[in-house]
Amino acid sequence: AGHRQGGAEKASHRSAAVSEFVATNVFIRLLTRDDAGKMQRCLALFWRAERGEVHLVTSESVVAEVVNVLSSPALYRLPRTEVARLVRPLLEVKGLGIDHKRSVLNALDLYAKSNLDFEDCLSVEHVRRAGLPGIYSYDRGLDRIASVKRLEP
Repeated sequence: AGHRQGGAEKASHRSAAVSEFVATNVFIRLLTRDDAGKMQRCLALFWRAERGEVHLVTSESVVAEVVNVLSSPALYRLPRTEVARLVRPLLEVKGLGIDHKRSVLNALDLYAKSNLDFEDCLSVEHVRRAGLPGIYSYDRGLDRIASVKRLEP
């Protein structure tokens, strides 16, 4: 009987470890607080992830869309530093997985202190992470990044 109980515990633990994907609108509802009920539910979800009760995953494209929506002149018009200040704690939640999380966080920092698009900041951080010497681009704004050489085809 003890053997079965251990197996049941493992099965239960496995089901708790199933990952669920978090879409852009969940981040936006939480960060903008424009719907109190949804904001509270989103906050509860992230707290559950922080405590290890659920495992969440998202993608770079979702993070990029969150950054673009929050900073959009047509939508929320938040300054870059405010976007980074709001988004960073959510990305740092222990129970939130994202490929190359450190690079995404570094890109958020670069975005806050530069005039580059967030997608360019991601590219710079991937170049740095991979140890590549340069990046092919016509974007002259990349010339201001000392650690990455901009190349043109």
